[in-house]
Amino acid sequence: MFKEKKKWAAGLLAVALTVAPFATETKVEAAETNGTMIQYFEWYLPNDGLHWKRLQNDSARLSGLGVTAVWVPPAYKGTSQADVGYGAYDLYDLGEFNQKGTVRTKYGTKAELQAAIQSLHTNGVQVYGDVVMNHKGGADYTENVTAVEVNPNNRNQETSGDYQIQAWTGFNFSGRGNTHSSFKWQWYHFNGVDWDQSRSLNRIYKFRGTGKAWDWEVSTEYGNYDYLMYADVDYDHPDVVNEMKGWGTWYANELGLDGFRIDAAKHIKHEFLRDWVNSVRTSTGKEMFTVAEYWQNSLPALENYLAKTNYNQSVFDVPLHYNFQAASTQGGYYDMRNLLNGTVTSKHPTKAVTFVDNHDTQPGQALESTVQTWFKPLAYAFILTRSSGYPNVFYGDLYGTKGSTGREIPALQSKIEPLMKARKDYAYGTQHDYLDHQDVVGWTREGDTTKIKSGLATLVTDGPGGSKWMYVGKQNAGETWYDMTGNRADNVTINADGWGQFFVNGGSVSVYIQK
Repeated sequence: MFKEKKKWAAGLLAVALTVAPFATETKVEAAETNGTMIQYFEWYLPNDGLHWKRLQNDSARLSGLGVTAVWVPPAYKGTSQADVGYGAYDLYDLGEFNQKGTVRTKYGTKAELQAAIQSLHTNGVQVYGDVVMNHKGGADYTENVTAVEVNPNNRNQETSGDYQIQAWTGFNFSGRGNTHSSFKWQWYHFNGVDWDQSRSLNRIYKFRGTGKAWDWEVSTEYGNYDYLMYADVDYDHPDVVNEMKGWGTWYANELGLDGFRIDAAKHIKHEFLRDWVNSVRTSTGKEMFTVAEYWQNSLPALENYLAKTNYNQSVFDVPLHYNFQAASTQGGYYDMRNLLNGTVTSKHPTKAVTFVDNHDTQPGQALESTVQTWFKPLAYAFILTRSSGYPNVFYGDLYGTKGSTGREIPALQSKIEPLMKARKDYAYGTQHDYLDHQDVVGWTREGDTTKIKSGLATLVTDGPGGSKWMYVGKQNAGETWYDMTGNRADNVTINADGWGQFFVNGGSVSVYIQK
């Protein structure tokens, strides 16, 4: 889990860290309640149609924990009832029509989703809808299309001549008809596919035709990473652009959404995503907080996306996730001073959505890079008790995951919920950073007069443990603070100058608050 010894013996380490180190200070404006998002699903949820009901029943408890927004899974009809939602078939079917052999989605019916959202809103919790616009799956019929094969490792390189393929590109939505939208998708609304039905051949095919090319600007991975899966939507086609902007407004209004999570953003024309967000905001008259999933462990790539979308959305801090993952897997030899290196949080704190794991990084999934269980409480303390970033809690970490037998994530409610409470009630005021030691790092929050007994001191370590003198503010002098996680039994008295000596166990986290 973590090293027993590194460069110091445990006893010497505790002494070495009692000298007050240099701290950096971050001023924070007068407090409103901290925002906390939860991703309310994991990949292996049962296909029982009960998830919207679970969400409705959980809404008051989530609010009590300090959750201010829920990211719900893709709510529309996928390629089958068991589809997690990312094989999007009909974006207008929210569990309302008999299509793909089912009325409900994996999660339930449209009416049940609306009831869950109403309950969340009643409890003061916003709702963010998952937006899958890169591709469409489960087409109703094939069409003959002229296409060319491309090199999967360099999609700009053609590797065959033109020839006819049988592509799954026809969508007529016979179960829905023209309800909500009369738009029918055909081959010229797409850029390519990866399956030729006539030959049962798996290749990446780029379509030929007037104006047909991979969309740009997208990620430069594989030369041009427009194509991901299924039938790739062509955002150079004006009818597609108009239809998707109209759908975004419909989706927001139909469910009363408060924001969006954009799937597969690096595969979609950045200019379109910028304009799509602006269009929906204008049409709905709402702020519509939006976070894009641009999955690349590269701060420059994420900064480029933010710039190309005129900073009108946030991004998930993928580099921070990988820093957590590295810290959890290096046996205690990770340099904890580097946790913020190369992160969105360090450069663009107001545009960073921070997270520990998600449905893609959990065991058994495409981007598996799971943070080891012992380190998860440390990582959650990092995103929940600091001032920078908008933290997102993963359902699978809170309630556990299924699937991948023997490698499931255990339920960590008893570890994470106290940290959520710390964010809700105590993580306010000026922040002082002590990210100055390779084993033990910490930070404090001075508190805010508008939040009773607010203020805290957090220590985390991947090593054998230790202590730090940290400043919590002269206004807290004389107070007794204790570790709300229960990991330490110490009572810490804040001295006349506003300092206290705080302790942490090996490979652990402690969050001290006023008694």
